[in-house]
Amino acid sequence: MSKANVEQVKAESRGLRGTLNEELENGDTFLSEAGKQLIKFHGSYQQEDRDARRGAERGPKQYHFMIRSKLPGGALTAAQYLVHDQIASLYGDETLRITTRQGIQFYGVIKGDLRNTIRTLNSALVTTFGACGDVVRNVMACPAPTSDPRHRVVQQTAHHLSAELLPRTKAYHQIWIEGEALLEEEEDPLYGKTYLPRKFKVAVAFPGDNCVDIFTQDVGLVALFDEQGAHLGFNVLAGGGMGMTHNNEETFPRLADVIAFIQPDRAVETVKGIVSIHRDFGDRGNRKHARLKYILHDRGVEWFREELQKRLSFALEAPRPMPAFKIQDHLGWHEQGDGRLFLGIPVENGRIHNREGLRLRDGLRAVIERFSPTIRLIAQQNILLADLDPHDRPAIEALLAEHQIKLVEQYSGVRRYGLACPALPTCGLAITEAERALPGVLDQIEDTLEQLGLLDDPIHIRMTGCPNGCARPYAAEIGLVGRSLNKYTIFLAGNAVGTRLNEVFLDLVSVDEIAATLRPVLTHYRENRHLGESFGDFCTRIGLETLRKITKAALSLPESRSA
Repeated sequence: MSKANVEQVKAESRGLRGTLNEELENGDTFLSEAGKQLIKFHGSYQQEDRDARRGAERGPKQYHFMIRSKLPGGALTAAQYLVHDQIASLYGDETLRITTRQGIQFYGVIKGDLRNTIRTLNSALVTTFGACGDVVRNVMACPAPTSDPRHRVVQQTAHHLSAELLPRTKAYHQIWIEGEALLEEEEDPLYGKTYLPRKFKVAVAFPGDNCVDIFTQDVGLVALFDEQGAHLGFNVLAGGGMGMTHNNEETFPRLADVIAFIQPDRAVETVKGIVSIHRDFGDRGNRKHARLKYILHDRGVEWFREELQKRLSFALEAPRPMPAFKIQDHLGWHEQGDGRLFLGIPVENGRIHNREGLRLRDGLRAVIERFSPTIRLIAQQNILLADLDPHDRPAIEALLAEHQIKLVEQYSGVRRYGLACPALPTCGLAITEAERALPGVLDQIEDTLEQLGLLDDPIHIRMTGCPNGCARPYAAEIGLVGRSLNKYTIFLAGNAVGTRLNEVFLDLVSVDEIAATLRPVLTHYRENRHLGESFGDFCTRIGLETLRKITKAALSLPESRSA
């Protein structure tokens, strides 16, 4: 569907209703083109099994749906998690997937089960509304479940923003819960009739902890506190975003700019003001150029700050100093500060499932059913089990071991920090593999690192099956971005704390050659790094041109593999 037609579909949708209700009742296994666009706002994407397209004997398209729950700050109760787990068996493909925005996705839901799936989630007080589409998506927050009141400020801000930024239409409840889409159309003072030009991402960070990749967001709020822990307010960031298109210089990843400081009670008004700028000035003629980051790039930070000031009832203040960000992934056992513990469990690529040698889904269900922890999801696609009694620690560890679930101490540095998007076979945008390829790539890289004595080094690697950047590969120390079937562009020299973008290192590298291609760089890192220097900082200091020469000399690569 053309970009102009997407805008027309939104304008004529009667508050995101369209003909969705009627289409859910017909006998088709798929939605109309307009329906495919509108259902995104309700938290679902129509997909097909792209594996079925391959091979000599291609069958008919097998349509199914991905459904995404919206969980501000990644928080949910034990009962809500168990409802998600139940749905995966009742209507999905027997797996759950933690997203990079702290939500949960189901795959393989057929059209006839869409309403039952969403109703079941709704009965557990979980919504999917606004988890996708041209609106503010799930509001992220540092999920650390400590008794520190400063963390509660961060998490409560995310929940408050999420409620305030939800579209006002009643279409979601009418279609999915009541089963009839009434004709009334509500006035939405924030989104209007055509909503936003593109998706919009918001996160709230704890000072010094960039576990939400705050600089990659359309809007980021960094909470600031005084030495006594009193909340001073927020530094406001704007204009981050990861997506780009190969061979299109008008598209690019961008880190957010620090715009201003605001008082604690100004967060909602400020974020709404920024959303309205995107609504009014975003490029509705070209969806590849429609994110907020292009407004800041094209018009400048000073213009943006002045335009935002016009839309606010108070004066923006100059940004305040904030602590340097450090690596925080919240994995392992931690004291909460109230006598209880929380446990961060790694989930490779966010996929909660059972397979040979690992019964992750069964094990998590067993622990959650028995001990009823509070659940928090992490932007690195891992899971936290909180409010645990210290006396239960041995029993929990035994239950996890029984299901072959490893704790973080059993992970290498690269596997601990690895991220991948789903890509094939479900994503319609995927050029090549990511989630299914990264584990094998990490196996090979781990072999190299072990031989070099670097296995415990925390090197951040992220892989995506296309350049849209859903796993935020451009903010990683090593980014692997799908370029063509089984070939990737390698990006190097981002930093582990997400405050510097990486750069193109080599193009069109086969998936089977990634580890061998990186070996000369990793060897040079081992032999020439400074004490305590991270891999990304090392690459920046040495320079990518020098590292290319070293790699090409070691592997006899042709010039065509250059950036």
